[in-house]
Amino acid sequence: MPENTLYYGDNLDILRRHVADESVDLVYLDPPFNSNATYNVLFAEQHGERAASQIKAFEDTWTWDYTAEWSYRQTVEAGGQVSKALQSFHTLLGPSNMLAYLAMMAPRLVELRRVLKPTGSIWLHCDPTASHYLKLLMDAVFGPENFRNEIVWKRTTSHGGANRCGSVHDTILYFAKSRGAVWNQVHQAYDDAYIEQYYRYREPDGRRFMSDNLTGAGAGPPRTFGKRGEIAPPTGRHWGMTRRALIACWPLTASSGHGTGCRVSSSTSTKHSACPCKTCGLTFKPCVRGIRSASATPPRSPKRC
Repeated sequence: MPENTLYYGDNLDILRRHVADESVDLVYLDPPFNSNATYNVLFAEQHGERAASQIKAFEDTWTWDYTAEWSYRQTVEAGGQVSKALQSFHTLLGPSNMLAYLAMMAPRLVELRRVLKPTGSIWLHCDPTASHYLKLLMDAVFGPENFRNEIVWKRTTSHGGANRCGSVHDTILYFAKSRGAVWNQVHQAYDDAYIEQYYRYREPDGRRFMSDNLTGAGAGPPRTFGKRGEIAPPTGRHWGMTRRALIACWPLTASSGHGTGCRVSSSTSTKHSACPCKTCGLTFKPCVRGIRSASATPPRSPKRC
């Protein structure tokens, strides 16, 4: 496929004729659904008015007709998980306009999977009208194990409806081709106001950090650390990191035990976090990694559990 080429026409035909297997890194598609409109390729004159010549691109109105039934039969006869999914949709929806839409989407998703590299991914933008059906169809095409995210995009401000909540969001379904799909983590610099509000503390070398808690919500029995499990989170809480991360980033130093409580304080923050343990006292202070670290420094105003 030549670079920087724009194809006009049915994308199913273009995919089959011009796009090689495993040649695409990323696919983004925004298939329309039932806007009941005709979309044209517009040519504007220099003064801004619409030109007389227009090319009809497609009609976004799907109906169950001979073409839809033919597409459905072709996909069903090919067999496999996609065939089973479409037959299930037929049982649920019958020969409806929605089934016509899904019968149109199915072979195109199959072709898009074919052209994706093993390291590739696909992002499908849709609305709540069809997102739940498309999610199941993409599970059949790409495998449920390759589902990565359902991204909710709030596209408008809140507004009320006559007898329901306002429709204010669209959905983007993100699937990978395989477990080896590339994910490039995107980072964005904090603005100055955010840094001043949350990263208020400084190390002697100028690095900034925030005060935070070592624990979080969780289900089931919490993990405990130490040879006898003496380092336990507060009742109803769980440690917010693994034991390996805790040891690597925040080496614990037990101070002399005083009773059965675990003393917790901060040398630079007024926030305290109670961390009960059975026999030892631990003193915590904020660290540059954004979470409290252990220290043998006596606390200014220790809290007992």
